[in-house]
Amino acid sequence: MKQALQLKLGQQLALTPQLQQAIKLLQMSTADLQQIIEETLESNALLELESEATSESDILDFSQEAAADDASEELAVDAAWEDLMPSSAPPPSLSSADTDFSERDSADESLRDHLLWQLNLTRLSDVDHVIALALIDAVDADGRLTQSPESIHRELDLEDVELDEVMAVLHRVQHFEPAGVFAIDLRECLLIQLRQLPVDTPCRELAGAIVSRHLAQLPTAPPRQLAKKLRTTEPELEAAIGLIRSLDPTPGAKIGGEQTEYVTPDVFVRQRNGRWLVELNPDIAPKLRVNEHYVSALNQGSSSDRGYVKEHLQEARWFMKSLLSRNETLLKVATKVVEHQKKFLELGEIAMKPLVLADIASEVDLHESTVSRATTRKYMHTPRGTFELKYFFSSRVAGDDGDDSSSTAIKAAIKKLVSVEDARKPLSDSKLCDLLKEQGISVARRTIAKYREQLAIPPSNERKRLN
Repeated sequence: MKQALQLKLGQQLALTPQLQQAIKLLQMSTADLQQIIEETLESNALLELESEATSESDILDFSQEAAADDASEELAVDAAWEDLMPSSAPPPSLSSADTDFSERDSADESLRDHLLWQLNLTRLSDVDHVIALALIDAVDADGRLTQSPESIHRELDLEDVELDEVMAVLHRVQHFEPAGVFAIDLRECLLIQLRQLPVDTPCRELAGAIVSRHLAQLPTAPPRQLAKKLRTTEPELEAAIGLIRSLDPTPGAKIGGEQTEYVTPDVFVRQRNGRWLVELNPDIAPKLRVNEHYVSALNQGSSSDRGYVKEHLQEARWFMKSLLSRNETLLKVATKVVEHQKKFLELGEIAMKPLVLADIASEVDLHESTVSRATTRKYMHTPRGTFELKYFFSSRVAGDDGDDSSSTAIKAAIKKLVSVEDARKPLSDSKLCDLLKEQGISVARRTIAKYREQLAIPPSNERKRLN
């Protein structure tokens, strides 16, 4: 072995502490940022909040026709804007669920907690109680069993406990609320709910027969043929089908589940005099400053006091600079996004333009990764609702007329076409492809199928209604 010295030239990117902090703040959500600000204010005595409101310089008017005197106009958020409402309503509740159990439901209680509460009110032997606990552990968020009774029996491995006893406990807990829990599949879930309805419920027995023997054929079977098999009339068959549709296929979903997460918009967008204005939310962009009186007082103290001032003053200035950089970057990116998506703000999803991170990055002179951080978990409040900034980015699909369409606009077009289709002759993916081509959007049938699945729209044979 011979030792030698060698010189090499190379390039290496070194992230300074200031840059690391700026990147960390940029990718944070509003909730995380507010927590970091509070922690920094507590740990650094030199930092404090400014009492004055956000200055008007935080607002950008990107319209070419913007006049200089517009900057002095009042820019408060329009209080008449309505909050974003959830897009789907909870499943319809059954009359049998109108009990004290449903009154006890709360957003803080999970489905498991709700089932355990009912179990504690049920008189069972010690062994049956263990079996019931195993069954509750096997229930998913929709109330459906994720394991078969045979599998649960094998895993319990209890002496002198037969499968029949597991089945007996299962039938016992299937009377728990909400009606339909502990079912193996959809068919059993619906049958449990039907059995818990009052005996005098119209078409209850007929609905049970349909679910037991003809559930798979229900969407496509001709009403006359199905009525003949069940030896009933078409009006009675239609009433029974209506009763089945009133049942809840996922009864556990209305108990607990994921709690509603409320988001705080990072950016407000509104229209004034034909121009769209972008404004940072002052609640998530508080102004910080250094307490100069405290700094001067400590500088006159001992050497340890002066060392404390030097260290924390540098930390405070770095944090304020990083926070300012985050707000400026977020405002620039949001402004450019609104420039591209004005049509969406005016007309809706159908007018969404194709947009990728590289487009914004080149216009604001930032790296794509920086734009990605600035749009992840950041929300924009518009007259059409509150959206994550990522929502405004979508892939580009070339049209026959030379105009590109975004995937979001294509999905909106598919949703619109399906909403007005004839239920007796629903549009197939091929037909949807042809109709979009007539609108100048050339897209493959497999792409239509992919977008349709993403929209949770069933295929045409499952959307077909013959009655």
